[in-house]
Amino acid sequence: MKVLLTNDDGIEAEGLQALRRALLAVPGVELAVIAPDGNRSAMARSITTRRPLWVQEVEFRDGTVGYATDGTPVDCVRLARLGLVDGFEAELIVAGINHGSNLGDDITYSGTVAAALEAVVLGLPGIAVSQQSRARELDFRFGEAFDFGPAAAFAARIVQEIESVPLPDGTLLNINVPGTDPDGVEVTRLGKRIYRDELVLEDEDQNGRRQFRIYGESPDHVREDGTDLAAVAAGRIAVTPVHFDLTDRAGLDALARYDLARLVAPAAKEVE
Repeated sequence: MKVLLTNDDGIEAEGLQALRRALLAVPGVELAVIAPDGNRSAMARSITTRRPLWVQEVEFRDGTVGYATDGTPVDCVRLARLGLVDGFEAELIVAGINHGSNLGDDITYSGTVAAALEAVVLGLPGIAVSQQSRARELDFRFGEAFDFGPAAAFAARIVQEIESVPLPDGTLLNINVPGTDPDGVEVTRLGKRIYRDELVLEDEDQNGRRQFRIYGESPDHVREDGTDLAAVAAGRIAVTPVHFDLTDRAGLDALARYDLARLVAPAAKEVE
């Protein structure tokens, strides 16, 4: 199986390197690595459209090579899809291991999850892997230290069995591993964050420019069994199936029954 490995922390990040070594040990895996040349955390599904991308071949310590780009995590997946690596057409996209959890509402900001989501867009299976720090924080900010061994081993076993994993088309796996030795695995739904951000004036210059800080204390979460946040808080690996279809089916039916056509003529008249 041809596997593309990428991340949002950068090609030299310890998490990516741990997962790279674990995937190289999986029988039958042909691995390509394309990752940002520096940290691109919280870039979500941003892409680079207004300039060309630089790409540089990088040699790893074991003699294998990867490719670093000044683009985003999604750009990395697109580079692979469009033929950056000769003779390589990815069959699975793996993103991670992210330095810090990607839980609940936070996944919408995550470059790691965005890369796996791009796999879904391209009709491929995708896996996003994130590791909680040893400090056991439940937000997306870096802790002091990480032990990537459990996450790398678990992700490699998932890849080894990916053809048997009941993963519906159009679905990715968002995997979050606790900061200590995992006490089991739980299939979960996304939890709900409670953000505690605030607008704080940091500085002001003579030209009237003001500098604000808008992100406050570490976010909390709703305590609810069955969520990814609850599973990781309890020391278990959370595996959450996520799909790209954001359509609200109930809302679609309700909106279809509302007579929107009657608004066309008045709107056109107002424009005149």
